Amino acid sequence: MRFRSSNAEAIAWVTMATALFSLIFSSGKFAGESASVFQLNFLRMTGGLATLLILVLVNGGGLLQYRSRRPWAHFARTVFGVVGALSIIQASADMPIVDATALSLLYVVFVIILGVVIFRERIGVRQGGGILLCLFGAIGIMASRGAFLTFDPAYLMPAGLAILGAVLFALEGILIKVLAEAEKPLAVMLYVNTFGVLLLALPAIATWNTLPWGEYLAYALLGPLGTLAQYCVIRGYRMADISVVGPVDYSWLIFATLIGYVAFSEVPSLGVIAGSVLIAAGGIVLATVKPAREKQPVIEFQ
Repeated sequence: MRFRSSNAEAIAWVTMATALFSLIFSSGKFAGESASVFQLNFLRMTGGLATLLILVLVNGGGLLQYRSRRPWAHFARTVFGVVGALSIIQASADMPIVDATALSLLYVVFVIILGVVIFRERIGVRQGGGILLCLFGAIGIMASRGAFLTFDPAYLMPAGLAILGAVLFALEGILIKVLAEAEKPLAVMLYVNTFGVLLLALPAIATWNTLPWGEYLAYALLGPLGTLAQYCVIRGYRMADISVVGPVDYSWLIFATLIGYVAFSEVPSLGVIAGSVLIAAGGIVLATVKPAREKQPVIEFQ
């Protein structure tokens, strides 16, 4: 008898990925106005691609062994991720950031719906309860931060952008699931980083700020961190249904709160603490759900 199900392992991997991505996403706040969003992400993607090429060299065999029969799926996944992120960034600039964040988190709901429709995933009573705990926890955190306290008609356009970003992130999640089960993890990461560098190159050049060499290096070093986070996502998505691992992304709110407290002395309210407890409880419930079928983990980093 296995000590734990693949669901529990998958949730552990996706939670680790969320923690790493939380550090990466907070880099913009650490950077302040020194680097544009395009420039920062271009440097991160470049650092990630360099890391992956080193891994290819170490593994041997050359790049051809990672050639995909689904290049357009990789390209679409990259476009969904990049355009989704830019949509939410623009929405955050044109409306209260807490409102934009709340709307962007709808992608978890969308990805669960798509998982049921596309992959025929079934949601049992316990799994549904875990999803609702995560959802209510996220709602509680956003409400305690003052989301949607006022309504302004001018918010309609940025709100639409935030929802568009959520839909694109959900579509990206579906493609990650498909590609994670069909191809080598290193191949999936090589394609997304290569396409990401190409898509971000021109916007990065157009908004380029001259930085000290130390900052260039620091942002490029986010690449290896992002590579590890991507691997964790691929491994988790390959081991469990997307309706199980999708809600785990709400833990981003917990990690963002911890980063805010440690790095910026932002003391969480009781509502944030209570919401975090609900999200953690939901994750535990989802981890104890017996999977419909045990899936094999990704052992090799290639």
